Amino acid sequence: MARLGGLAAGVAGNVALGGGRALMTGNRPQMRDLLLTPANAARITDQLAQMRGAAMKVGQLLSMEADEFLPPELADILGHLRSNAHFMPPAQLKTVLSQNWGPDFLTRFKRFDVRPIAAASIGQVHRAQTRDGRDLAIKVQYPGIRQSIDSDVRNVSALMRMSGLLPKGLALAPLMEEARRQLHDEADYTREAEALKGFASRLEDDPDFVVPQVHHDLTTEAILAMDFVNGVSVDDVAGMEQDVRDRFATRLIALMLRELFAFEAMQSDPNFANYRYDPATDRVVLLDFGATRDFPKGMADQYRRLLAAGLASDRAGTADCMIEIGLMPADLQADRQGILLDLFEIAMAPLVGGGVYDFAVSTLSRDLREGGMALAEDRDFVPIPPIDTLYLQRKIGGLYLLAVRLKARVDLDAVLGPYGRFRG
Repeated sequence: MARLGGLAAGVAGNVALGGGRALMTGNRPQMRDLLLTPANAARITDQLAQMRGAAMKVGQLLSMEADEFLPPELADILGHLRSNAHFMPPAQLKTVLSQNWGPDFLTRFKRFDVRPIAAASIGQVHRAQTRDGRDLAIKVQYPGIRQSIDSDVRNVSALMRMSGLLPKGLALAPLMEEARRQLHDEADYTREAEALKGFASRLEDDPDFVVPQVHHDLTTEAILAMDFVNGVSVDDVAGMEQDVRDRFATRLIALMLRELFAFEAMQSDPNFANYRYDPATDRVVLLDFGATRDFPKGMADQYRRLLAAGLASDRAGTADCMIEIGLMPADLQADRQGILLDLFEIAMAPLVGGGVYDFAVSTLSRDLREGGMALAEDRDFVPIPPIDTLYLQRKIGGLYLLAVRLKARVDLDAVLGPYGRFRG
């Protein structure tokens, strides 16, 4: 909380300084322009990266939508949060490894790179080679992360309440409790190892994907050992040929549908850093399964019916499905129900149109944002869907933003086809 308070004070100081300079030159500055400066974005990014844990997770969620809402220079600064935190100094790293593997752990390795190849909100990743020749990526959890989750969530919750921006009807407590539980799950690397193993088994014969294999002899609650897999980032893919970008986005959208309709389990964190591409094999590399969720029985069938109703432009059927899923209260007033159905129709527009959808010219997020203003104006009306639905929506929204980033063209009819007769 002290660090967040210091961050707020620093940003406020920059705002006051920038406003003073603008007034002295005869300009009347807007508050948004004063807040969204490169200096403030750099300060926020640096502080969240140092804090890691829940605070950095919040920053990562914001950074995913940076291109949609912020100027490009700020998007670049915030984008560092997707895969880069402040990493542990070598002495601290050695302490964590010794506590988990014993003081003689180095005897197991030919090479262990002290400098991490990636650092994120809960842990950092090192490349290593064992004495028996295994080329590994070793994810090491920051010390104290599990112990700090509860206080992190309480502090973020308090800041949200103090902001005065929360709708009056929003039940924040259940959402923050779920966030706390999810972070504890993500901090349990033995749980993630089982999820990683499960997805590797499901996709072992799929030529489009690579899932690293777990090495259980080196995996603990705070260390996850897996195959090192070559790959380049989403930002690198964004600079490749159109057909590469199209295949990359198409495969991930198709996989999301398999997760919902076939696996009934989903890796629900769409952070761009969780996806990489191996140009040598033309395969998508899937990483980080800490946020894997098993969906409740029947949820897939509910979404099949919702999708079919939406594609048929069956407004009454759509309303029934949304009520069944929990996306809309059964006793909702007719005018508010109409607003939600309008938003759903906007979201369904790419699918209803059929054929290839060009994300490079998509206005979907802008249309939804404008359509949602009617909801924002009524701060007593905040329908909160079930938690599993929220995580599904997060995954769908994240993949939409990824496809926009790649300017991909995706045949949505083709990816929907294997999961049922949605049309006609």
